[in-house]
Amino acid sequence: MADALISMLLERLASTSYEYIEGELKHVLNVKEDVEKFTGTLEVIQAVLEDAEQRQVMEASVKIWLDKLKDISYEMVDVLDEWNTDILKQQVEKQEREGDPNALVTKKKVRFSSFSRCFCFGKVSRLILRRDIALKIKDLNDKLTEIYEERKKYQFLRKELGIQQPQKPQRPQTASYVNMSEIFGREKEQNILITKLLGDSSEEEKGLLIIPIVGMGGVGKTTLTQLAYNDDRVKTHFDMRQWVCVSDPFDEIKIAKAIIGKDAPNSNELNEVLRCMSEFIHDKSFLLVLDDVWTDDPKKWEQLKVPLIQSGAEGSRILVTTRKHEVAKMMRATRNMINLGGLSDEYCLSIFNHMAFLDRVVDESKAFDDISKKIVRKCKGLPLAAKTLGSLMQNKRTMREWKEVLNSKIWDLEKVEQDVFQPLFLSYYDLDPTIKCCLLYCATFPKDYMFQRDDLIKLWMGTRLCYFERE
Repeated sequence: MADALISMLLERLASTSYEYIEGELKHVLNVKEDVEKFTGTLEVIQAVLEDAEQRQVMEASVKIWLDKLKDISYEMVDVLDEWNTDILKQQVEKQEREGDPNALVTKKKVRFSSFSRCFCFGKVSRLILRRDIALKIKDLNDKLTEIYEERKKYQFLRKELGIQQPQKPQRPQTASYVNMSEIFGREKEQNILITKLLGDSSEEEKGLLIIPIVGMGGVGKTTLTQLAYNDDRVKTHFDMRQWVCVSDPFDEIKIAKAIIGKDAPNSNELNEVLRCMSEFIHDKSFLLVLDDVWTDDPKKWEQLKVPLIQSGAEGSRILVTTRKHEVAKMMRATRNMINLGGLSDEYCLSIFNHMAFLDRVVDESKAFDDISKKIVRKCKGLPLAAKTLGSLMQNKRTMREWKEVLNSKIWDLEKVEQDVFQPLFLSYYDLDPTIKCCLLYCATFPKDYMFQRDDLIKLWMGTRLCYFERE
């Protein structure tokens, strides 16, 4: 969040005008110099924010440091709003005095003149107002300097130095194997997917078909893919099957070598590796699973796709799992895309009970039935959450312990934080700073609040989180 906020604040600082204010204040306070110093300090701090935001998940002291930085940033945003409002008033009053017929802001559109008469009692009042603004900037500058000095004790890494950064929440490696005893639901989605894999009705499907499965982290994309991959009909349908956990970054050489397997060349030259891959799959109908794809860079994808299309036999399939619709669009595969939603509470309850009462008698599980259902509602259809909470309850034998979990904030539970929320942070880290700010703005709404899309966009625009470009 801090990185997104700082990026937005730096943009505001860069667009701030001193023309109307500096002349009256330069002999009282060095307001422009203070803003420039604030900006410079903020830019240095921004260079370590990627490291800081990743470490705050596990280090409470780093989170406190970031919170102080965010508080100062929000205060500076308020001061800039006050500053820019005063500039706008002066511009409007000047236009009114000069009677400019081409003024961008007129009395008819914005009636600031009456507002000015009520609140600005001459030039002295305006000077006092501006002096107050300048003093606030100076005070914030001093506070930011303290935070700047405090950062040294954490030894954050600067992203521009090219030093290996600490890992983001670990991206788990996946394999094709699946434990059928832990699977509940998804029969409908499984049948749809297998039909797409085996179908050959249309002319288009006789060539290489790409099938993306899109959904949020923890919703079961990989599990659904494992079910289809290990189906007996699928096994006998293709000449070869290969499972590749792609993750991030998208490494064409690594993926190609994984497809080839033990016969992969030692060379790391892309053209040579792709040539070997092309020979390996030549005239074979294959099922290739690319699990956990993040990149939507078409250049990287095209280099890998071309030899797959040219060398594989008709009816070959590429099954892709991703959290991003942009990946499906980049692959030009939205027509065959499967949007995977959450499970019903009934299936989530089955997952939860399976994990929670793994070694217990049936009668014991019935005693906790009502409270189990209440806990499962907190999962919001997310199988990973149901599985994690279920495993958390395995060693809790009393009703008091179960009620403590029910009444606690789910994100305060250490196991839930590690197994559920840290993987979900991967989606957050993948957003650009502007989108992060827009997403975090939604936290101002009450829990379960239903807002209208267009109203939300207007609120984003009103707070300068996004802009509307007229065609």
